[in-house]
Amino acid sequence: MRYVNAFAATLPVGRIVIARDGRATGRMLADAVRAGLCAAGRRVIDADVAATPTTGVLVRQLKCAGGIQISASHNPSEYNGIKLLGDDGRVISARAGQRVLDAYRENEMNWVPHEEVGSVEECADTVSGHCALVVGTVNVDLIRPAKLKVLLDSNHGAGSLVGRQLLESLGCQVTLVGETPDGMFAHGAEPIAENLQTIAERVRDLRCDVGFCQDPDADRLAVIDETGRFIGEEYTLALCLNHVLQYRKGPVVTNCSTSRMSEDLAAKYDAPFFRSPVGEANVTAGMQEHDAVFGGEGNGGPIDPRVGYIRDSFVGMAQILEAMAGRQMKVSELVAELPHYEIHKTKVSLAGDRIPAALDALEKHFADAQAGRLDGLRLDWPGAWLLIRGSNTEPIVRIIAEAKSLKETKRLCDESARVVGKLRK
Repeated sequence: MRYVNAFAATLPVGRIVIARDGRATGRMLADAVRAGLCAAGRRVIDADVAATPTTGVLVRQLKCAGGIQISASHNPSEYNGIKLLGDDGRVISARAGQRVLDAYRENEMNWVPHEEVGSVEECADTVSGHCALVVGTVNVDLIRPAKLKVLLDSNHGAGSLVGRQLLESLGCQVTLVGETPDGMFAHGAEPIAENLQTIAERVRDLRCDVGFCQDPDADRLAVIDETGRFIGEEYTLALCLNHVLQYRKGPVVTNCSTSRMSEDLAAKYDAPFFRSPVGEANVTAGMQEHDAVFGGEGNGGPIDPRVGYIRDSFVGMAQILEAMAGRQMKVSELVAELPHYEIHKTKVSLAGDRIPAALDALEKHFADAQAGRLDGLRLDWPGAWLLIRGSNTEPIVRIIAEAKSLKETKRLCDESARVVGKLRK
């Protein structure tokens, strides 16, 4: 209650949308959030269960001052949290978030007298507006005749609400797994290979054309091809870009930990390419700055400004389906067209005050690389890159490498870890 009170104090006058991703603790937290906002004199629109990108759409369409999404994203079911959205439907920037956090920590509460408390209204339709925006980005008459067989795994999160309506409006034959948004996840919440083995088998056994897998708040999308092969979240954005850039020319923005596939595809279509620091708010700020036609993050989060400056799994589904139908190609064939790289990730324990020295040591050690300090240290070679960043929540550095072979990516990570490890002594 104190935290959302602090958030409300940073917003302009107007209503605030709240929504949740379906977890068992979501309604409890939503009730506390509603109370905190009403105690600050705010009018609240309660959207109940809704995907994070849906909440962003609602903020804009209902002309609200901001939004609050109650979700722990891809974390396990016992976790929950709060995402803050501005009046533009975007996740707020780190600077704006720091203002909220400072006010919360300083206990600067703005409670109103009883005669000025806010009110609550229910949102009657949370789905149609978002679905219409996504449908508006593709050629429906091209997709519908294909009658594609799609398995959508919402894993009991919020994605089924827009997901079913979107896929059916595109003429798909839909098998929906985990449709009830009750947070009782049937497998791990993060849409990664080890959590999706049974889903991949169902896609293959049901002879589906494609499998789409969402995280609980449906801002991330992973893809399974027609053979039951897990494609991976990094390929979601690349599949979208390889399709979108064929008919929409313009700049592309991704964060600095996203696969080089995106950069290669931008070069293929002669599209300006820009990197941002890690974080959705940084990507969307870069997209607005450069007037990007598309962007996103390599964690399965495509962003289409025609729908909203927010990661959106539904955007990914629509673009991939249009690519399949328009070119009469299987998912595996679309993937085969993409540049191929291998990513490897690791982490090393290191105190925060030692991180600057570690980055300097790594830059010196890999003197043959092109170095950049946009976010941590990024080192680039013609066929590979390495990113080293300090964690915001743990005394560690995260190391990510990408190259043409897994052997090379592991070598870069291991060599970096040895350099960093020397600084712990």
